[in-house]
Amino acid sequence: MAELRHATAAAAATRASSSPSKRDAEAASASSPLVASPRVGGGKDGVRPHQRWSLPSPVRSLLALEDPRSPTASTSYRILLAAIACFALAGLFSAPSVWSRLNAPYLCRKEGIRLHCPRVSERDSLWENPHAAATSWKPCAERRSDEISDLVPENETSGFIFIHAEGGLNQQRIAICNAVAIAKIMNATLILPVLKQDQIWKDQTKFEDIFDVDHFINYLKDDVRIVWDIPDWFTEKEELFTSIKRTVKNIPKYASAQFYIDNVLPRIKEKKIMSIKPFVDRLGYGNVPMEINRLRCRVNYHALKFLPDIEEMADRLATRMRNRTGNLNPYMALHLRFEKGMVGLSFCDFAGTREEKAMMATYRQKQWPRRYKNGSHLWPLALEKRKEGRCPLEPGEIGIILRAMGYTKETQIYVASGQVYGGNTRMAPLRNMFPNLVSKEDLASKEEMEPFKKHVTSLAALDFLVCLKSDVFVMTHGGNFAKLIIGYRRYMGRHRLKSIKPDKGLMSKFFGDPYMPWATFVEDVMITHQTRTGLPEPTFPHYDLWENPLTPCMCRA
Repeated sequence: MAELRHATAAAAATRASSSPSKRDAEAASASSPLVASPRVGGGKDGVRPHQRWSLPSPVRSLLALEDPRSPTASTSYRILLAAIACFALAGLFSAPSVWSRLNAPYLCRKEGIRLHCPRVSERDSLWENPHAAATSWKPCAERRSDEISDLVPENETSGFIFIHAEGGLNQQRIAICNAVAIAKIMNATLILPVLKQDQIWKDQTKFEDIFDVDHFINYLKDDVRIVWDIPDWFTEKEELFTSIKRTVKNIPKYASAQFYIDNVLPRIKEKKIMSIKPFVDRLGYGNVPMEINRLRCRVNYHALKFLPDIEEMADRLATRMRNRTGNLNPYMALHLRFEKGMVGLSFCDFAGTREEKAMMATYRQKQWPRRYKNGSHLWPLALEKRKEGRCPLEPGEIGIILRAMGYTKETQIYVASGQVYGGNTRMAPLRNMFPNLVSKEDLASKEEMEPFKKHVTSLAALDFLVCLKSDVFVMTHGGNFAKLIIGYRRYMGRHRLKSIKPDKGLMSKFFGDPYMPWATFVEDVMITHQTRTGLPEPTFPHYDLWENPLTPCMCRA
């Protein structure tokens, strides 16, 4: 009976252990990584269960594996909560710094030479000047219909003046306007200016190769007497190019009208024909009569017209820019001034390899030995110039500014520039942000461009006109090209479209702070450039007439 009772009890225990509820509990217990599993085989002192590993008491309490009311668990629980709180506070304080690093302008997900900046939503005023409606100015430099000509007879003029217009196309344009003005001041006859070849441009372009001479002379016939060539009675024509006796030199920069009357006019009356050279910025703005400034605007905006074939080609290029996507779209013109000569002349410091910097130092020492000296003083000067906004923007820098303004990678950009210093490597960040970046060579075939390659100034004229016709014009550095474009757009009513002049000094501060959040950068860029969009501005004495012709050349609508 005892054996029978023992067998019955064992069978009952077996049935109990094999019940569904207990089997599920055991299976769950065995499969859980957080619960100890029994070792197969007996333990010491008859203790069979032995934990393979165990969690710390506070963690077990937190996971409800141990009663938190026990004394050991309660103390450990407080320690764990304190540690978690410390980690949370540390993360809270470090989060802004981490976020700033991730969103800084120069850390816009840089991949090699590529720079990916966060996308900015496109604004309504992206292609229009938001303040244009508040302006009521119109061009008024042309002669009025009731204005009587004060041109004296040919035999009563004080003599002939002959000028050498130096530099590139835009310097020459300014020189021609000034030549007409001083001819008016001295009541002299102007011989058609010579576009002088210099060491940089090496171009043999004549006035008639680029400008419509007949229109130029006829339009100004009531203001100044202009002749095609040196008079036949003057047989020693070479003297105008070589003889000191026939040349007026040492005219100060931005000279007054009175200076010409006192110093130049007597020599013209004596010799009857005089050459004036060099002749670039040899007439001031605030020290001449208002009518003389108005005459200069008349020459610049009405008398100087490019030849018809140049105008027609520029129209084709502008039309192709607007139809590149198959639909009518606006386009931006970017005047990128980052040629080797400009980089060297700026004496600013730019990113680059050691070899590149050494080559630039050698180039500067050769071209500008007096300014370069031994080069030791240039580094602090370069930093100061960048803070003051006197350094040209690199292609990648202007790309970041445009992206912050809201222009997307779909933006169509016409780039007008010479050979960019650093080539494709330097252009890569800008081209990566704005892949629709093209030049006149990309828009026209070789056959179409061939006639214009004879003269460098013809190519510059195409860039000038395409930039003039653009919906948005952006400059990266000063210069006569940008000044004339902005002034022209203001005068002809194109101030209703944007002409952006970046604040380079403010940009240097942003680019020097790698921890500035992208959102802050975007906000500051937008605020700073709200009033730098090309609207006519009230002028002040000695202001550059070519960039802002408001006071002498424009009037209220």
